[in-house]
Amino acid sequence: MPSEWIARHDQTLALQGEWTLAHYRDIKSALTQSDVGQATHETVSLDAITRLDTAGAVLIIELIGVEKAISVTEWASELPKEQQALLIRIAEAMNAPLNVDKPSHSRINQALASIGQQMVGLWSQQRQLLAFIGLVIATLFHLALRPRRWRLTATVAHIQQSGLNAVPIVALLTFMVGAVVAFLGATVLQDFGATIYTIDLVAFSFLREFGVLLAAILLAGRTASAFTAQIGAMKSNEEIDALQAQGLDPIELLVLPRVMAMLISLPMLAFVGMLSGLAGGAMVTSLSLDISLTQFMATLQKDVSVMHFLVGLSKAPVFAFVIAVIGCLEGFKVSGSAQSVGEHTTSSVVQSIFMVILIDAVAALFFMEMGW
Repeated sequence: MPSEWIARHDQTLALQGEWTLAHYRDIKSALTQSDVGQATHETVSLDAITRLDTAGAVLIIELIGVEKAISVTEWASELPKEQQALLIRIAEAMNAPLNVDKPSHSRINQALASIGQQMVGLWSQQRQLLAFIGLVIATLFHLALRPRRWRLTATVAHIQQSGLNAVPIVALLTFMVGAVVAFLGATVLQDFGATIYTIDLVAFSFLREFGVLLAAILLAGRTASAFTAQIGAMKSNEEIDALQAQGLDPIELLVLPRVMAMLISLPMLAFVGMLSGLAGGAMVTSLSLDISLTQFMATLQKDVSVMHFLVGLSKAPVFAFVIAVIGCLEGFKVSGSAQSVGEHTTSSVVQSIFMVILIDAVAALFFMEMGW
């Protein structure tokens, strides 16, 4: 049985030579031809091994067994410590059980697991949003008494981008929606001989809901996405890290000007939306119902109180703050790739629209219970 790698001396199985990957096939063939089998209960000597790598260690462990290889320091103390550690590490790896979970094919389990993951993600997202809102408010109060640190130039620039540039699209959309609401109201009320109340329908809907809601939804899709993309691009280019390295606060430099711009822009856009919606309703009532503009204005003044206008306008700052904060927060979440920028931009739009509609529904219930 003696070979270049295996020999027997006085009932001792001696392993010798270079047990490396280069000789793996020859050593495997020598083990097969010598019919050694497993030497788990034999006396094995590793003193003559000159070189050992991972492939050779695997062959030795297959020959002597995992348990004996783990205790190699007790019976092969002459073996270099590096080779002892290699044998022990590979033996432990070979002895580790493979815990492979069987895939679940139950659609109910998969659906429940998906719902659970979505709920956990939603809870984490809302916690981050509340924490970021607190950080923004704290920074705002901190700067309230320090006018020198107000970034007026950046605020005015964002007012132009988010407010002034959005006037045409807000006015056009609300004008068309006002015309549609007036047309539908006239169609339904005509059967009851109460077409004159189309004016009240248009006025109530736009002063209380549609004027501010449509403007907020447009800004959620137009401005929140812009905020996320701008801050996300800065995050990808490590510009935010550079600001922090210079001792500057990103919340103060990047978030507060955008929040202040939205707080100023959205109430003005909501006012524009209310006027445009009323103008669209006035056009339809004039063309379809033969109600003159003078009669429209007189009915509006007589039946609609200023309270409806104030109720609608009071929701604008809340919508503006939520939209701006969500847009900025999603920008800070960008990890660095272009795909991440796109994902968080989409997320900011969806979250902003969802939160605007949710807050509007809660506010409608509150105002109804208060009788306002």
